[in-house]
Amino acid sequence: MPPSTDNDRTKIAPAQSNWRAWLHEVIFEADTYLGKFFDVLLLVMIVLSILAVMLESVAAIDAEYHTQLTIAEWVFTALFTVEYGMRLLCVCQPLRYARSFFGIVDLLAILPTYASVLLPGSQSLLVIRALRLLRVFRVFKLARFLSEAGALRQALWSSRAKIIVFLSTVLILVIIMGSAMYLIESGADSGFTSIPQSMYWAVVTMTTVGYGDIAPLTPMGKTLAAVIMILGYSLIIIPTGIISAEMAQTVRKPTTTRACSNCLAEGHDRDARFCKACGDTL
Repeated sequence: MPPSTDNDRTKIAPAQSNWRAWLHEVIFEADTYLGKFFDVLLLVMIVLSILAVMLESVAAIDAEYHTQLTIAEWVFTALFTVEYGMRLLCVCQPLRYARSFFGIVDLLAILPTYASVLLPGSQSLLVIRALRLLRVFRVFKLARFLSEAGALRQALWSSRAKIIVFLSTVLILVIIMGSAMYLIESGADSGFTSIPQSMYWAVVTMTTVGYGDIAPLTPMGKTLAAVIMILGYSLIIIPTGIISAEMAQTVRKPTTTRACSNCLAEGHDRDARFCKACGDTL
């Protein structure tokens, strides 16, 4: 008999495959009624837990309902702990899921409550649970958003060189404009006390935010500010054009919410029978 391989050991045993496959379908997918119900229930719990953390930060509310909020926080944490354990249990490679983006977020969503026993106040970090709301894309059969997200990711990656050049150009302009404004306004008591401070003003002005906490007073400074404002408006449309051009060349196919139990890859075609990443059966 040939020796077993690592790939064999990552597979689910036949006797356990039925219940693990069912659990994986409910937890990781939203193509079934139970899967959608689980995701909706999870999202409601996440929203309520975040609301509880927010209310606890309000002194007047915490003074009156501190006990109730603390109990709610521990109840939600216990439920999320069970859910995290179930996710690890139903995948073929638990460590791979634990190291994934959502795996790390799921872990960070429960650790602060336990850490608050030793470090009071750390439970405020539980607002990181808001990141778990990203799972809303799997609910209500919004699988088309998965394909759109994939297209956007591919467009960003394809245009990375152009974006890096654009950001480098903006950074150089900020340094030049900030230094020039410092030279012009440094003696006018207008708030340009250093080059970094002037660079901050240049960023705020070039991005058309305009806080107004610092403003030039001299005619030459106002002229340079006008140039930066006009330049800022012209620069805003560049990243949009770059990404739009890349997205126009991206071919998108309809996808489903199915997730591979072996490698956790998502965004498979509707007629796919095998995972596009690892080749495992879907």
